[in-house]
Amino acid sequence: MNNSGFIARRYLFSKKHVSLISTLTFISITGITIGTALLIVVLSVFNGFFDVIKSLLLSYDPDVRIEASGSDTFAQNEQLMEQIRSLPEVRIISPYVEGKALLVLDGVQNEVVEVKGIERDLFFQLVDIEKSVTTGVFDLSVRDRTPGIIVHEELKNRLRLNIEDDIALLSAAGMKNALTQITVPQTYRFDLRGAYFLQQVAGGPKVFVDIEAAKRLFRVRNEITGLDIKLHNNEAAEEVKEKLEAKLGPNFEISTWYDLQKPLYDVMYLEKWGSFVVLILIVIVAVLNIIGSLTMIVIQKQRDIGILMSMGYSKKGIKSIFRKQGLYIGLIGCGIGGALGLLLSWAQMKFGLVKLSSAFIIDAYPVQVRPLDVGIILVASLILCILASWYPAHRAAQVQPADAVRFE
Repeated sequence: MNNSGFIARRYLFSKKHVSLISTLTFISITGITIGTALLIVVLSVFNGFFDVIKSLLLSYDPDVRIEASGSDTFAQNEQLMEQIRSLPEVRIISPYVEGKALLVLDGVQNEVVEVKGIERDLFFQLVDIEKSVTTGVFDLSVRDRTPGIIVHEELKNRLRLNIEDDIALLSAAGMKNALTQITVPQTYRFDLRGAYFLQQVAGGPKVFVDIEAAKRLFRVRNEITGLDIKLHNNEAAEEVKEKLEAKLGPNFEISTWYDLQKPLYDVMYLEKWGSFVVLILIVIVAVLNIIGSLTMIVIQKQRDIGILMSMGYSKKGIKSIFRKQGLYIGLIGCGIGGALGLLLSWAQMKFGLVKLSSAFIIDAYPVQVRPLDVGIILVASLILCILASWYPAHRAAQVQPADAVRFE
């Protein structure tokens, strides 16, 4: 017989009277709806925050970075550059020299800063930093035999620096040389040409100088600290990393944008799926209600079950009736909950209903709906509802027709 679906719907949604069973069924559907909607909204908010943080970090971090393995610097040669350029995913290659130096200024307390030497034109293609210049210009060229330097706005304000101030930098290599040769430490003079501001999520602000000036400062001559690579699509970073590892060998360490900030990204993923586990408990509570309501239907409908079995229904057919009840509850709850969750997410994206503190970098909770997350939520909720019908279906199949009719 193939009318098990009709019988299941009659048992669940009978309009004759409101009973405890119908009330429990309504509560179960409501629980599935609320749980599913909350899961979609909360995971979408976590996705939104992840995208905001990622965009902030990628406004400075490269898609792929190449550094020497086991060494601070490596030689830059044309063969290496050609191997990298041969990959179709690569758009920009920007070499850099990086290290710590002591910033020395008359009348100001000395401070250790992170100095990054860059090729200005390539760096501008890698990072859209020109729009972040708050004071002066991003000019690292040599004027009157003195190269330029750019500092972060926070450092400029803290040290009360002014444009065209004369700044001296002393590297660790210079201090070491002075100590071993018992000479005066050699400092390098720079003109302060400008200041920039980038929202810092991780790491401290950097001081920028021309790459040739940085090579002299850190005494590395024809070597560089690393290569920053911009791809046509940053989602291909892992694939490019594997290709570069195969081409360049073990002498180089390849890092993707995810690797560069791995602890932060890992924590965000952990928070997201930790929230999923906590919120799925709402669905599990609703599932327990499904077990209770279906079990009560089995008890109440024992005579009907006995009659159906005497008419030729098999145990498999009886189980099918109650499993379909669990399926219907799941479909209704997941359908309404999914639609409600997507509607709330869309409303937040469109209108920014829930605001954040004005001190934060965005004014409202960010939302990013991902189809894979929605699919996982709906499938997980539906499977739980179907599993909830297993015990009532098994119990219904154990009813003996003769006993059910005799004692009803």
